[in-house]
Amino acid sequence: MATIKEIAERANVSIATVSNTVSGKRPVSTPLKDRILAAIRELDYHPNHVARSLKVKQTNMLGMVIPDITNPFYPEVMRGAEDASRERKYLLVTANTDERMEREQNVVSVLRSHRVDGLLIAAAPGRGTMDHLQNAAKTGTPVVFLDRATPGIGLDSVTIDNVKGAQDCVRHLIRFGHKDIAIITGSLKLEIGRERLKGYQVALKEAGLKVRRSLILEGDFREESGYRLAKEILLRQHRPTALFVCNGVMTLGALQALDEIGVRCPQDVALATFDDLPYGRAFHPRLTCVAQPTYELGYKGATLLIDRIEGKLSGGPVELQLTSEMRIRESTTGRDGDRHHFYGDKSARKNDGGVKKSSRN
Repeated sequence: MATIKEIAERANVSIATVSNTVSGKRPVSTPLKDRILAAIRELDYHPNHVARSLKVKQTNMLGMVIPDITNPFYPEVMRGAEDASRERKYLLVTANTDERMEREQNVVSVLRSHRVDGLLIAAAPGRGTMDHLQNAAKTGTPVVFLDRATPGIGLDSVTIDNVKGAQDCVRHLIRFGHKDIAIITGSLKLEIGRERLKGYQVALKEAGLKVRRSLILEGDFREESGYRLAKEILLRQHRPTALFVCNGVMTLGALQALDEIGVRCPQDVALATFDDLPYGRAFHPRLTCVAQPTYELGYKGATLLIDRIEGKLSGGPVELQLTSEMRIRESTTGRDGDRHHFYGDKSARKNDGGVKKSSRN
């Protein structure tokens, strides 16, 4: 493998000039830069970033830990984080935990051993088990929660306003005359599961409707639980007239259950979901949903993390909260078309991407 000395000899420049060209830290004249880049291509030179990281104590690598790579929510989040990382000259390395806390702890340990500069994480279910993340932050590896934040542990986060999103969706169902509205929640061990359930409960209460435990079914954000629980509630003698499913993957299971039982949507049961599936336009009926700003979530998360790594932030944790968008379609209205309804402060969305920001000192 070619060395930086060989590149300097081929381009007839100093080693320092080659180093400045590769790192981009100091300007190099265009003629010299062109000669150096030509030499790099001819000799197939690849910088030794491991050696550099030992010298400058920085690898320019970020670790991203997600719970389920098969969930279509996460690829767009990853794309946003990757784009932001690339713009700032960082490499994003992604790992999957399969919703298992012990695997998350192991993945974080491995990423830290590879000297990543910071961690983006959508946490696996589990309470009181965040020592691995707090220890990472205390020892100089910043952590930013994405989507799934654990309150009270003092780390940066970028999340969605889950309460408002669920509340708006259930309000829509109530406006269409539904009073018996069932919900399939995600894991209530997770804050997002509890928040979406809270939004459902708030919407019912403000409409003067009773919150019935029999209409609340706890899933785990996976397809099988959506299928099993939807089938269970739709086969009841007195089934609900509307079903709110708390993520897109469980909705896939619920759609399978509707098809197997022969329940028509929305004629027999209206269906709404938290998540706009990327291939949702192929479904019939098209699904009413709470659409999350997935790309923005990843982009802002990586930007926040890099700002923290590079010392551009001071003080306590920064908490960014993004707003969702209500998309009303056939699965609740029975009508064609795709009417977009926005809730909350439109001017804030226009000027700042619908972001609420707070910093605790």
